[in-house]
Amino acid sequence: MTPSQIDNIRESFALVRPISDQAGTIFYDKLFELDPTLRGMFKTDIREQSKKLMQMLATVVGSLDKPDVLVPAVKRLGERHVDYQVRDSHYDTVGEALLWTLGTGLGEAFTEDVKASWIAAYTLLANTMKAAAQEKITAC
Repeated sequence: MTPSQIDNIRESFALVRPISDQAGTIFYDKLFELDPTLRGMFKTDIREQSKKLMQMLATVVGSLDKPDVLVPAVKRLGERHVDYQVRDSHYDTVGEALLWTLGTGLGEAFTEDVKASWIAAYTLLANTMKAAAQEKITAC
């Protein structure tokens, strides 16, 4: 990721943090609207799951310029998602819900540059998670 993309993500996420509870709820509402079958994958209270999502995003945003920290953590996350029966297609749905949530929460601040930066970051994360999941499946 470029320094400009990282700056875009950090600046936009700083605007989301004050509304993180609402953003998490908006995200999961949109996710389940896009694919209602995903609801069954979440056994905990969705408010708790929303908090975990926002905490994870905060960690990712804070580590974008530290790939030596970020990549191993994201790989472990991808490996864990195998146990939740997450499929590659689910990552597309999550990405769509994330971008929609950011667009809704940021409004005019969700410029084309900001959107492109989030797409780059999410693509990196999703591809890393999918590759780690595939490695775990292949090793079994």
